[in-house]
Amino acid sequence: MSEHTFDLLVIGGGPGGYVAAIRAAQLGMKTALVEKAQLGGVCLNWGCIPTKALLRSADVLRLVRGAAAFGVKAQPPEADLPAMVARSRAVAAQLNKGVTGLLKKNGVQVFTGHARLQGGGTVAVTGEGGATQVLRAAHIVLATGARARQLPQLPADGQSVWTYREALTPLAVPKRLLIVGAGAIGIEFASFYRAVGADVTVVEMAPRVLPLEDEEVSAQVAASLKKDGIHVHTQVALEQAQRVQGAWQLTLRPQGSGSALQVQADVVLVAAGIVGNVEDLGLEKTRVQVEKTHIVTDAQCRTAEPGVYAIGDVAGPPWLAHKASHEGVLCVEHIAGLHPHALDPRRVPACTYSHPQVASVGWTEAQARAAGRAVKVGKFPFSANGKAIAMGETKGFAKVVFDAASGELLGAHMVGEEVTEMIQGFAIAQSLETTEAELMATIVPHPTVSESMHEAVLAAYGRALHI
Repeated sequence: MSEHTFDLLVIGGGPGGYVAAIRAAQLGMKTALVEKAQLGGVCLNWGCIPTKALLRSADVLRLVRGAAAFGVKAQPPEADLPAMVARSRAVAAQLNKGVTGLLKKNGVQVFTGHARLQGGGTVAVTGEGGATQVLRAAHIVLATGARARQLPQLPADGQSVWTYREALTPLAVPKRLLIVGAGAIGIEFASFYRAVGADVTVVEMAPRVLPLEDEEVSAQVAASLKKDGIHVHTQVALEQAQRVQGAWQLTLRPQGSGSALQVQADVVLVAAGIVGNVEDLGLEKTRVQVEKTHIVTDAQCRTAEPGVYAIGDVAGPPWLAHKASHEGVLCVEHIAGLHPHALDPRRVPACTYSHPQVASVGWTEAQARAAGRAVKVGKFPFSANGKAIAMGETKGFAKVVFDAASGELLGAHMVGEEVTEMIQGFAIAQSLETTEAELMATIVPHPTVSESMHEAVLAAYGRALHI
């Protein structure tokens, strides 16, 4: 049994773990990383990246279908599902190699296997063949991520009940696909599978799709989904699921009054949240506390066990890759004594790559009012934006929420074409503690869709120029 000693050891090679390891190495720490599956984690290999590759294929398909509107003659396109999936997997593989190269470049030693805490800064790593190595470190960062939540009525079998993994590598397009959960994952897959020809139904217990987003944004997305032919049922609970003649028969019970609804599907995709990967880590040998499958941490990512930290999805919401990466840097810099600012969850942007896209940062209008803030709200439609009209992408809007007294930007919310590429402007504004005065004085290039962001700010103070 070999033994190795490090300054810092990271367990988990996802976007939180590998970034933490690289930053630690940059700061001069002797660093190791343990990963039992693929470097890059779920996000790179089975989440963020491959889904975006598939959604890009869907975007191209929609664009070619509508080519006539742009004066372009084209034969009716067909979805080549195997080619789409192959491209998606190739993109993930390319980035997986990139992460491997980055860790090697920065001198991070990578161990493959399952890690278990032994207490006292010791970790046992068991490889595929059963051989065990002992790693010791003064600081241990847990970045084990999370996995899809299972529903007892619909246990995933990889055939007729999918998780996101099966949804990324389908052998064929289901004729009838039912998606349980209308969060970001559910809505993204609804957009893709509808584009490639599936009859898609989405069911959600909350009152609206994308329930964490601003209500006006959710309403716009719901309208667009329905226009695309997607069936949406909100405020319903899955009461019963049974196999009938080779298909799923699902009974949906509306919350409050109303009769039960019967829905049939050939495949069910469960996108009803996640649970943290906290099992079989040896946490019982430490003082690490777990609540609702997630590790409890403080503002510096410290657990109740001295020298043990947790970041990313396993440490709780928001469950976003960029939040995990930020926490990885924050955690390591704290260990190095650099005194970084604690993460403010309100300043973590969120993106949904559906059709149309959604992007937001900060409080919704309802959240700001519930917090007792007097607010000024501005909204600008893309239908009044020159670039959006030229692109033929006029659905959507930009919306901003300001504190009426101080001019603080409390939140920004957008829905429409490529808004995920624009939200960083408002995120930077929040980080700089920018007020409406600086945003109004900013010169925005023309013609760009980002002019809508500027106009929304102006609209909040009755100064919009183009509506």
